[in-house]
Amino acid sequence: MNISEFAGRPAPREMLVSVPKLVSAYYTNAPDPLDPGSLVSFGTSGHRGSSFKSTFTETHILAICQAIAEIRKKNKVTGPLFIGMDTHALSEPAMRTAVEVLAANDVEIIIQNDFGFTPTPVISHAILGWNRGHPGDPSDGIVITPSHNPPEDGGIKYNPPSGGPASPEITLSIQKRANALIVKNNKEVKRLPLSQAIAAPTTKFADYIIPYVTDLINIVDMKAIARAKIRIGVDPMGGSGIAFWEPIAEMYGLDLHIINKYVDPTFSFMSVDWDGKIRMDCSSPYAMAGLLANKDRYAISYGNDTDYDRHGIVTEEGLMDPNAYLAVAANYLMTHRSAWKSNASIGKTLVSSSIIDRMAEFINRKVYETPVGFKWFVDGLTDGTFGFVGEESAGASYLRMNGTVWTTDKDGIIMDLLAAEMLAVTDISPSRLYRNLTSKFGKPYYQRIDAPATSEQKSLIKKLSPSSVKAKELAGEPIKALMTKAPGNNQPIDGLKVVTENGWFAARPSGTEDVYKIYAESFLDPEHLKQIQEEAQEIVLKAIKG
Repeated sequence: MNISEFAGRPAPREMLVSVPKLVSAYYTNAPDPLDPGSLVSFGTSGHRGSSFKSTFTETHILAICQAIAEIRKKNKVTGPLFIGMDTHALSEPAMRTAVEVLAANDVEIIIQNDFGFTPTPVISHAILGWNRGHPGDPSDGIVITPSHNPPEDGGIKYNPPSGGPASPEITLSIQKRANALIVKNNKEVKRLPLSQAIAAPTTKFADYIIPYVTDLINIVDMKAIARAKIRIGVDPMGGSGIAFWEPIAEMYGLDLHIINKYVDPTFSFMSVDWDGKIRMDCSSPYAMAGLLANKDRYAISYGNDTDYDRHGIVTEEGLMDPNAYLAVAANYLMTHRSAWKSNASIGKTLVSSSIIDRMAEFINRKVYETPVGFKWFVDGLTDGTFGFVGEESAGASYLRMNGTVWTTDKDGIIMDLLAAEMLAVTDISPSRLYRNLTSKFGKPYYQRIDAPATSEQKSLIKKLSPSSVKAKELAGEPIKALMTKAPGNNQPIDGLKVVTENGWFAARPSGTEDVYKIYAESFLDPEHLKQIQEEAQEIVLKAIKG
């Protein structure tokens, strides 16, 4: 990994995006109907792109919103559609386009007052809250966000009545219909002028902030945090949760300090990420350099990505590794939530650290391991089967104090506050709690690297079976398991996982680059990890050659 000379430093002015040019391109550029790469690609995280590349334009949003309007009608989603946006420059124009189309289709939409910003988990929380009280009138939602992507990107995703990421069946139907509309120059798209769309009886403005903030007491021990008088630092990182922290501090009497109160669509206040790009990645020490510089002023501090579905926890020791915090959070919650089902399990993606499995076995909790993607956790959170779920990329959620569902999407705010709760209740910081876990279960060395692969090779990796692997050992240890399906739900992992007593690797093809990703972990030492990574590439190449 080549680290940029700008990594961890304030972004130089010449690196900042031109917002006028970006927004102009949103309206003037359009996808080429004959180029599949410029059309709608609507996955679990929705559609993402940039107006500069003609991959996120008004044409895309018109078609996507028309497709969503038609599909929700077909699926008998009759309740309101909760819609939110983050602080990326393209989110504002995309929101207005969405309102024009949805109003023309007579969809009841609920928007934050004054077109304010709304985090992804708040939309999930609103959907589930509505559906609890209106079982025969289900609602759904849209979030306009490219997550932590660079400032020039835009994105839009759809959450069905389950409140979480849409299933592949739904996302594929949105993609197909949207592209069919684009090919016909969006002639079948219904649209109202913005002034008429805002004035439509189906367009409603409401406050998302106070209902969510008021409900936090039912998932986090806010009283314990207040009693402990913990000094908390928050860097909103210019994201969609920026207006939530002052009400949280005021309502619960927290000693909470907001480090940066500004929204700037160029994200000029960010530190440059490892590769020389501005990216609001709260799991990156380079992007989080600004908050890390202030760590000694607070007992605990945190930041979030732009749509607040991911978290970055900073203690006296620095930025916690995402896997480390997932392990600590899962252990704490499973031992401090007495109203949860005694058999509530832990959901994790199969590329998350195995220290979670070792810890869970010790406390007699089952681990449910899934392919990558938060959609696999939705049903288990809904029925309370999962108490805590998390992804290695710093996304997680958990149940309310009473064991019922809070959100079925990742929630960075509750993960932030949980860190403060842990410190308040145990008087031990999350990083020290993690060291306690490693003293019991071993210290893992974890890293993700990329290896080159052609399109054909990536396709072959995706289709591998356990019988494709002839190796009997990995890094000097007998291979215990070969997986191409996740053990928790028997769903394809789109790659391969190889497990030994003290290590493992998983290989998955990238969806956007000519590489495949190798996730690897060793419980011995860094040299063993390196050996796993090297042998992983040999095993994969031999497997795809047959």
